[in-house]
Amino acid sequence: MRPVPAVSRAIAILRLLGHSPTAMPLKSIANELDMVTSTCLHILRVLVDEGLVKVEAGAKHYSLSVGMLALARSVIERSPFPQLAQPILDRIANTWGLTTIGVEVTGLEHMVVLALARSQAPFSLHVDVGSRFPALISATGRLVAAFSEVSEKELERRFKALRWDQPPDIETWRSEVQAVRRKGFSIDRNTYINGIVVIAVPVFDMSGRMTHSLVATGVADRLSSPQSQVLAKELQSEAQALSKLLATSR
Repeated sequence: MRPVPAVSRAIAILRLLGHSPTAMPLKSIANELDMVTSTCLHILRVLVDEGLVKVEAGAKHYSLSVGMLALARSVIERSPFPQLAQPILDRIANTWGLTTIGVEVTGLEHMVVLALARSQAPFSLHVDVGSRFPALISATGRLVAAFSEVSEKELERRFKALRWDQPPDIETWRSEVQAVRRKGFSIDRNTYINGIVVIAVPVFDMSGRMTHSLVATGVADRLSSPQSQVLAKELQSEAQALSKLLATSR
């Protein structure tokens, strides 16, 4: 792929502003991205003119603008997955008292939340539609590793960059990935986030490629291992039906 530096820098700025809890001054943006200040300013001016970034008058601090919402809404509205997955997520969340999530897997880089449902339980995972996570992390990450055609060497390289509360060693993780291939679902208990259980099942396209995942998460002490297995199989059944619906909706 032929690099286009201006595009790459614009995307880097948008991602940085998206992760920043507050508006950022020009100098901080340029320093964070190791970018020449004048170059950074020119790109910011274009992004402001396009309505993707806004600048505070006087303070000259930059943040994402509502123009980003229009782009995100277009992506979600054109995908049948959120609409088809939402009733499943709502039912599981209400029945089991868990936070449920529907994610799209974008290669080995990230998974993106496209739909979610929260229960009335005291615990709720801090996540929103549009949130991104490393593709190989937690239960969903084991699914990605299990159903991708990536070399063991590349998986190990990416695994070493992941951050866990209680990180498994590479050999344990590999054996868990192999188990996922056999069972068709994945359960992460306490490793990604201590005290939290994450259950994930794959959603496949017509060619058998994993494109999405249904995920349920809650407090580990309130969801025993046997209960987790039951829920995983329930989610698995829902995901299989969802895969068929997605295939016929395209």
